[in-house]
Amino acid sequence: MMSSKPAYTQAFVWIWLPGETRPVVAGKLSLEGQSLLFNYGKSYLERKNAIAIYDTELPLKPGVQPLTAGLSLPNCIRDAAPDAWGRRVLINRLLGLKGADANNTTQLDELAYLLESGSDRIGALDFQHSATEYIPRSPVNAPLEELLDAAALVEKGTPLTPELDQALHHGSSIGGARPKALIENIDKKYIAKFSSSTDLYSVVKAEFIAMRLAALAGLSVAPVSIAQAANKDVLLIERFDRVHTDDGWQRKAMVSGLTLLSLDEMMARYASYEDLAEIIRHRFRSASSTLRELFSRLVFNILCGNTDDHARNHAAFWDGEMLSLTPAYDICPQGRTGNEATQAMLISGENRMSQLTACLDAAHHFLLPSEEAREIIEHQIAVIEASWATVCDEANLSETDRALFWKRQFLNPFALEGFADS
Repeated sequence: MMSSKPAYTQAFVWIWLPGETRPVVAGKLSLEGQSLLFNYGKSYLERKNAIAIYDTELPLKPGVQPLTAGLSLPNCIRDAAPDAWGRRVLINRLLGLKGADANNTTQLDELAYLLESGSDRIGALDFQHSATEYIPRSPVNAPLEELLDAAALVEKGTPLTPELDQALHHGSSIGGARPKALIENIDKKYIAKFSSSTDLYSVVKAEFIAMRLAALAGLSVAPVSIAQAANKDVLLIERFDRVHTDDGWQRKAMVSGLTLLSLDEMMARYASYEDLAEIIRHRFRSASSTLRELFSRLVFNILCGNTDDHARNHAAFWDGEMLSLTPAYDICPQGRTGNEATQAMLISGENRMSQLTACLDAAHHFLLPSEEAREIIEHQIAVIEASWATVCDEANLSETDRALFWKRQFLNPFALEGFADS
């Protein structure tokens, strides 16, 4: 195990082009002072099917690309870096730090996070030491059967894949973020999220219920299922950035809402649905239906108590020409003691209050007449009320947690305040 930080000064960026099952090198990321600068390779620029990693930020042209003001690396590259859980796993593996010691995610520099994390990352990018040879890094996706049979395998003394072992048995010791693993089952790939010993309520089941209710309400969401492994609840979320073909896996390029809004992590508090709607009007395919979908997601986040709707929890597919909204993901009702709450993203102007009246006031940004906006809201409330018991049964949710969620996270009175009279 390493006891000091790996020191890297460059990384080659590889990309899966649309419809392809093998990556090609797109360019190089180089450390210049405190910044990571990107330039496309000459051979990539000469490809007939080359696309910009994201044209607003890294247009398809030669030379070192200037950074957007305030950024230390391109946002569309940062989108491919590991999340909080992935960073803690790397800090644990590379530096041997656990618990609170692993919570400082500045322990490693960004190049280390890119070059040391697994290759099957979200989106269509990966990072390599070589410009000519692509070598995928572990962790390999664990088979679905291994996940479901984890307890029996451990009892027999059969070692689990390191990733699954880390998520199942060491999640809470690394601390902070939701333990997760990558799972594969023939022609589908999943992200598996695990319950943690530190959970005060059924966090995994709360997300399952929210995602299922969102789908029943007509939103485009990633398919989910719930299972148990080694006495832990596991949420299986089907990946929508992978396409299985006879020749292998295709990868779909994605950019986060933070990238769309040209904001860095420190400026994320200024991200707004209003600004995202403006970008959709100009840059997205099927802008009208996409605006309706985004408005519906905003409404549902408020109705289910998901106040963690920050800009990284919104994303778009990028095909080299236009953008299209990905299915919704990470709809996670948040723990709540009182009634009053605010959304992570501004709704309209300076208003981020978690209330349906704020949605109605913002409807015009989504090109929705107030009557249509009200119909969307009323439909979602009706679906949640009619489907609540059935979906809770699907999740095998305890009566205690049902009482905890109902009218607190889901359909909290604060969310509905003033709606009937507006």
